[in-house]
Amino acid sequence: MTQLTEDRVLVSAEAAFTRITISAPPRNLLDPQLMAALERAFRDADADDDVRAIVLTGAGDVFCGGLDIAQIKAGASPVEFAAGLVSLLRVLPTLGKPLLAAVNGEALASGYSLACAADIAIAVEGARLGTLETSTGIWPMIAQVPALHRLAPRHALENILTGEPFAAERALEVGVINDVVAREALWREIERWAELSVRGGPAIAAGRRAFYRFLDMSYDDALTGSLAEFRQMFEGA
Repeated sequence: MTQLTEDRVLVSAEAAFTRITISAPPRNLLDPQLMAALERAFRDADADDDVRAIVLTGAGDVFCGGLDIAQIKAGASPVEFAAGLVSLLRVLPTLGKPLLAAVNGEALASGYSLACAADIAIAVEGARLGTLETSTGIWPMIAQVPALHRLAPRHALENILTGEPFAAERALEVGVINDVVAREALWREIERWAELSVRGGPAIAAGRRAFYRFLDMSYDDALTGSLAEFRQMFEGA
């Protein structure tokens, strides 16, 4: 069944996962209303006991082309767009369900940040992934953050500093994505990865959230936190 959370966000239940689709062709550009709808869709899917994994993708042949800069040039507040992106990216590490990105085409600028924020990302051959901003004289202040957490600094800067997106094969080499597949194989691979990602069962919710919290901690603090999480997992309360 497919439902609309906003006319540009589609949510559909598949056998192995719930699919959230950015449906704003041709480039699936983001604005504050669309990002708020995406955030609601993620939260709703996470709260649904019937949902095992969540997959983000784009309609057509583009994953997401980033923010709708034309709206900003026409007078929309750039800060409102930026705040909407921050709010959306902030919620993703808090989800208790595995999050996969089916990168069905270009994932650029803020679209790249969404791909980097996913736990597992599979891209089609020919896709480009990365920020573009420095090639136009702007620094990707917000879009860079998920990449900094996903990649080695030198690899992150390879794209961020130049504004040249990675080809899919290079994105695989540096760790942006987990695999590159033919377009016709994308959903078969996504289903396979979705099934693998839920093997942990009930342990996933606490484990995934802890994983992203520990990324931001010192080694010692993460070990202290891990002991508390381990005790909670086996002793409860």
